[in-house]
Amino acid sequence: MLGRLNHVALAVPDLAAATAAYRDTLGARVTAPQALPEHGVTVVFVDVGNTKIELLEPLGEGSPIAAFLEKNPSGGMHHVCYEVDDILAARDHLKASGARVLGDGNPKIGAHGKPVLFLHPKDFFGTLVELEQA
Repeated sequence: MLGRLNHVALAVPDLAAATAAYRDTLGARVTAPQALPEHGVTVVFVDVGNTKIELLEPLGEGSPIAAFLEKNPSGGMHHVCYEVDDILAARDHLKASGARVLGDGNPKIGAHGKPVLFLHPKDFFGTLVELEQA
């Protein structure tokens, strides 16, 4: 069911500083910031060749990233994202296996313009898992 690792997401308290560190210090290619109000974040993607790093900064009140940063003020790893060929089939299989899909269980459109779902971290050993339609 799982495809390739699409990205590892890092919550950061200062998106501009994090972007500069990856671009200027590490020499990585980075995208322009992209606001995703429906997800409560602004994102920048860092191209590391075989996958991406997603830098996440809170956007708006009630951002899940704001709550994460309250507990982890310096930032840290927020989630991993895997590609799946059929997100609805993956959702149905996971739910039948007892995994909890966050939200209303229906995919939302993510930063890449593709449907995404998030799975409860308690079902995956403390790791928040995002699935993205390949």
